[in-house]
Amino acid sequence: MNITEVRIRLLKKEDTKLKAVATITIDDYFVVHDIKVIQGETDYFIAMPSKKMPSGEFKDIVHPLNTETRERLKSLIVAEYHKAVQAANESN
Repeated sequence: MNITEVRIRLLKKEDTKLKAVATITIDDYFVVHDIKVIQGETDYFIAMPSKKMPSGEFKDIVHPLNTETRERLKSLIVAEYHKAVQAANESN
């Protein structure tokens, strides 16, 4: 599996832990929208797209099947997030 594109949409709200929303393209054939970039206490992490169940619980719609893949996605998305923040700061 190759992540062939990562797009970041920065969010303007400064007082929230949700910093951006990412879209990834896999092998130029499959797109996953609405991956959240969230600022944790010590680092950033990603939350996969989810839907609210009748019980009120949220359940992922798509997700990696193993830790290695999740970490790879996180690294790629967070790196692109930092690039987007830097580009936004330079344009201001």
